[in-house]
Amino acid sequence: MSSAAPLTTVEYWDKYRPHRGEGPQPRPAAERFDWTGVPGHGPGAELLGTPATALDLGPAEGENAAYLARQGVKITGVDFSPLQVARARDFWADVPGLTFVHAEACAFLEDDLRQWDAVYSTWGAVWFTDPEDLFPLVAKRLTPGGIFAFSHREPITGQYGAQQMGGKWLEGREAELTVYRWQYTATQWADILKRHGFVNIDAQLLPAPEPGSMGTLIVRAWSA
Repeated sequence: MSSAAPLTTVEYWDKYRPHRGEGPQPRPAAERFDWTGVPGHGPGAELLGTPATALDLGPAEGENAAYLARQGVKITGVDFSPLQVARARDFWADVPGLTFVHAEACAFLEDDLRQWDAVYSTWGAVWFTDPEDLFPLVAKRLTPGGIFAFSHREPITGQYGAQQMGGKWLEGREAELTVYRWQYTATQWADILKRHGFVNIDAQLLPAPEPGSMGTLIVRAWSA
């Protein structure tokens, strides 16, 4: 048994995408909005329309938020990891209209009463938060006709709902903490979104560019 102190959920995400190598970490280019994690693959920011304001749930290093801010969108990024928030703030300190907040997604949505034209998450907090808790809060924080959009890895057949996950960055300590991700088919997501009052739902599976690799599920819905 490991003698190290048990992990917390925050520490789990602090260890995600760690800085490797010597010297300062170069910031991402943020030259394109990415839904898939495969550079240059799939659609971009056009899926969000033309929002004036947007909320990024789980931005990590913040490149998507930075891309939108450079296009003139006023962006708030909310992440559970203080390490990721500090890194994002350092990377994009020179980009106007971009703010990063350290908070859990549901807690932030409960406390901050602002509304946004777009709420989105790319392989981020929507994937790792119970939709029964998150979706009602998102619905309250969207402007009328606002868009809610998110992406996550293609679900494995039969593995739907809350699925326990690990992470190579934990160095053998996965047993000390259980972290879940919520994943569904396009049809299942549509049913959940409808139940929480969203309309005009579009959910599509985008195949990976490499044969045999997992694709990306991209979901969009609008507030009534």
